[in-house]
Amino acid sequence: MINITALIRSLFISQLSLVLFFSAYVSTHAQSIAGDPFSVWLQDVRQEAKIRGISDKVIGEALANIRPMRRIIERDRNQAEFKLTLGTYSRRVISQKNIKIGKNKAKLLADTLEAVERRFKVQRRFILSIWGIETRFGLVKANIPVIPAVATLAFDKRRSKYFRAQVFAVLEMLEKGYIDLKNLKGSWAGAMGQPQFMPSSYLAYAADFDGDGKRDIWNNTGDVLASIANYLSKHGWNNAMTWGRAVSMPSSMPDFNSKLSRRAAPGCRARTSKMLSLPEWQALGVRKINGADLPSRNIAGALVFPDGANGSVFITYNNYAAIMAYNCAHHYAVTVGLLSDKIQGVN
Repeated sequence: MINITALIRSLFISQLSLVLFFSAYVSTHAQSIAGDPFSVWLQDVRQEAKIRGISDKVIGEALANIRPMRRIIERDRNQAEFKLTLGTYSRRVISQKNIKIGKNKAKLLADTLEAVERRFKVQRRFILSIWGIETRFGLVKANIPVIPAVATLAFDKRRSKYFRAQVFAVLEMLEKGYIDLKNLKGSWAGAMGQPQFMPSSYLAYAADFDGDGKRDIWNNTGDVLASIANYLSKHGWNNAMTWGRAVSMPSSMPDFNSKLSRRAAPGCRARTSKMLSLPEWQALGVRKINGADLPSRNIAGALVFPDGANGSVFITYNNYAAIMAYNCAHHYAVTVGLLSDKIQGVN
């Protein structure tokens, strides 16, 4: 005969054990999160993502099992644009091989480039130059998972606000089906596809050139070229102007390098000199690198000193700011300009 009292006691003890076990688990789990700043930070990201309209499915899959990546922080602290001289940096990409490839691409993709140039009002040589510098005309395939990369940099204090925005941008990309998680690969900083767009740049500037309903900056050459052109166009590109030129300075010139008060592009920390017209720079003694007079056109330019007072000097026009918006580093922007000149055959 069943002992009802014993059965009730047994069930009570079992339930009490479950409650105690669950309480201990929750306490231990909470303590582990509390003792792990990244887990606390990531939980906050999950909550904000949900408020932003990201589904539980995307949040759960995208943010599962991610941890900070030490190599990402190391790369962030040792970027070539800021560690090398202009000559060393530019020689990496302005090679005879890359110039030849750029010229060949200009011929092979002439129809596409003409259509892109006509639609976005950006000269093809600059589109090709950025494409060549970013991924060697699509040959270099970045293979680092984007979400752990941007999450690492968002958790880091140096540029946390910017990269936190990139985390939400990439979650939005997944939510809208622009790319799947499996193929979401990029650079150490989270730059994606052949133009190396950051997630927020993808949302704002990636272009569907062929009208197939996709903005495929990974595999569709037309979309790649159009996206680069759209980025420059949206940042104020003037198709009637070039980027700038190397210049020589007179020994009596005021020390403009120590008075770089103007931002090279909105939101960019890099600086240039004040803007003066070419005739005004001419009057101050600035000349072309070969000693010839500057063009007599009444357009404004600012001086740039990529390697400081003792290095090369360039006079740059408004289009330079659009390149700096793409990558806020003088070494990068000057190299884009110089490679574009080589592709075009400009001396």
